Amino acid sequence: MPESMPVSDQPYPPGLPALFEVVRRLRAADGCPWDKEQTHESLRPYLLEETYELLEAIDSGDESKLREELGDVLLQVAMHAQIAADEGRFDAASISEQEAAKMVARHPHVFGDREVRDAEDVLRNWERDKLAAAAAAGVAEEAAELAVATSQEEVFRELGDLLFALVNVARKRKVNPEDALRAAGRRFIERFKTIEALAGERGLDLGSLEPSALEALWAESA
Repeated sequence: MPESMPVSDQPYPPGLPALFEVVRRLRAADGCPWDKEQTHESLRPYLLEETYELLEAIDSGDESKLREELGDVLLQVAMHAQIAADEGRFDAASISEQEAAKMVARHPHVFGDREVRDAEDVLRNWERDKLAAAAAAGVAEEAAELAVATSQEEVFRELGDLLFALVNVARKRKVNPEDALRAAGRRFIERFKTIEALAGERGLDLGSLEPSALEALWAESA
């Protein structure tokens, strides 16, 4: 920033938002013709080039060069974020929030109560959690396939696949699936007793209630 130009006279706010505001302006209706026509695909070579230049700056140990190249990479991020925002898909804020949430989830030893001894412990936990996440994704996939199954044979097969995926998640998480199932059964029984009590207090016949009324009682019993 030239020292002769006060911050108040800049066409952008100070700090981190500065670059994102400049990019927004460049891609506005009255902005730069070149910037306005860029797409995720057209920017691919620039992202690759700037990444390599950043790696070279890191290797050089030149602090000034490092700061400059980090800015060039950030520019690429800002461009891609603005392209998505212009198309109404997502924006820079949602990118930041999603990544922040992911980092919090990956660092339970900082944001939670998990304890680690050293960096090796962190890596081991990370790998274990990634395996568990992959297993959980398998559950979602199998559940989706079960939802669209039509024939009894398909339902039988997909239900088996879903149960297998659930057992795999339990194994990854070091949980006994039978114990978890028994505990879930106990919770269901206790919750159903609560529903029966609520219905009795209000003179309601559970057998004659509409599904929406039953769902409301179920939610209230939580």
